[in-house]
Amino acid sequence: MKKISFVFILLISSLGLNAQYGSINAILDRLEAKRGVNQNLKNVSIEDSKFVLIKDFEDHVERNFIIIKGNNATYVEVFDDKKTGETNANVFTGDIVRSKNQIISLRADMLEGKKIPIAITKTFLLTEQKKILYLIDINSKERWIEESAINKK
Repeated sequence: MKKISFVFILLISSLGLNAQYGSINAILDRLEAKRGVNQNLKNVSIEDSKFVLIKDFEDHVERNFIIIKGNNATYVEVFDDKKTGETNANVFTGDIVRSKNQIISLRADMLEGKKIPIAITKTFLLTEQKKILYLIDINSKERWIEESAINKK
């Protein structure tokens, strides 16, 4: 009789744990979707897209752009000096690779038409929040926003 009651209690507790695991798993899925980790964006096209990152420092402003045309990419760095008002820009070109999941790799190996010895490489996670596409830099956690979303506001 003790063995039967022990097995019965074990069965009931395992069902309860399974139910708790299911609800915890659902919560984790929602949190991952909000952070962009667990999204299905395979059908989202990023061809002919432009992404922008703006950094404001005490002495200058950096504006960075990524322009995607098919498998080719242009990476532009624009530096605005606040004291002198001068603007300097670097235009890098290269290629872009998108994996099956939302990982996007940028490799820019040309600076204004000349080959550079060390290519600029960036790896991004493509995410979508409120119908706006973002690229999250995997190394620095910087968020690049799609330029069309800025122009809508």
